[in-house]
Amino acid sequence: MSKKEKDMLREQIKSLSTLIVDLGKHRPAGLTEAPAGSPVEDAQPKTRKPTSPPLSTMAEKFVFTDKDKSEDTKKATRKTVDLFIEAFGDMPVKQITGTVAGEFFDLLSDLPATHGKGRTGLPIREAVAQARERGQETVSGKTVKNHFSRLSALWMHLVQREMADRNPWAGWDFNITKKIVRRGWTDDELTLLAHTPWNGTSVSRATWAGITSVGMFTGMRLGEICNLRRQDIEVIQGIPCFHVRPHPEDHWSPKTSAGTRIIPIHSHLLTMDGLDLLRDTGEHYLFPDLTVSSTSARGDNFARAFSKHKKRIGIPEDVTFHSFRHTVSTKLRNQEAHIRELWIDTVLGHEASHKSQGTMNYTSGIEVANLKQVIEALSYQPECIMPF
Repeated sequence: MSKKEKDMLREQIKSLSTLIVDLGKHRPAGLTEAPAGSPVEDAQPKTRKPTSPPLSTMAEKFVFTDKDKSEDTKKATRKTVDLFIEAFGDMPVKQITGTVAGEFFDLLSDLPATHGKGRTGLPIREAVAQARERGQETVSGKTVKNHFSRLSALWMHLVQREMADRNPWAGWDFNITKKIVRRGWTDDELTLLAHTPWNGTSVSRATWAGITSVGMFTGMRLGEICNLRRQDIEVIQGIPCFHVRPHPEDHWSPKTSAGTRIIPIHSHLLTMDGLDLLRDTGEHYLFPDLTVSSTSARGDNFARAFSKHKKRIGIPEDVTFHSFRHTVSTKLRNQEAHIRELWIDTVLGHEASHKSQGTMNYTSGIEVANLKQVIEALSYQPECIMPF
């Protein structure tokens, strides 16, 4: 280009730039903002994009203050919103995606049926972890569906007003006809469990076999087994026993007052060489390789590994570690008449069925020898017993 042509282009650019600045200064409200870096963009004040409101604010606006909503609807929705906020915090509604909804679905599906029905209760994540560990009965599919329906109704308002991009609570499938009822183990299932190689990495095979065997021959809860200390193995009236009791230093205690009890050790457990119940190993806990989870539950790693293992080998969903407790209870209650119901309740840590008898343990009426009879009445087919 010649020098003259370049000078003409410069003059045109200068004139256009001046025109754009003048237009920007007198731009009517509502026009699209100028591209970043242009003279107009530099000349006008920055506008901040509004943030997404939190869930609690939206629930207050569209449900809790809606005069057309019934008090029952408001109360039920508040319960659902409170559960969500307890689990995930008061999230901005636009950040609540299908992934978050899926995590809430899983939590609700594993929530114990008794959650929220007592005066005091565990936080939702602790309650779920405990329910998984103990194999507790969980809420029904209908309950999960109701929670999702309440949130879905709220999101219809948000999507309509473009306050949310989509409704993550819609389109889910709920099993509302089947409720899982836990049951005991069959001999075939025990045989399968005993003779399928353990491939878990979070706990050793010795710990897996030891905890499973103790569960089979005592009916103890998983949390009670995982918290057994070496000092909890005592010889009482000449009989080796597990002493299930609170551990103040570890902030752990049995589930109920009846959970504090004496359980004579079955002769099979005493003869398991790898378990070494009566030998001082110098370890504080009987199963020292168990870890403590973020919810302070000792043995969560075992609970997860056991659940994964049983699913892998085809054990049904209604059979869990807690099912050993059902198995032991059933076997004992089908024994000879001389084994009293009260003795069985004492061994299992159930509230005494005969309230007039009071709380019974080895110091208040029941001889340890009688409890030993209860434990020794437990027997399994040889193929059902876990090889150590």
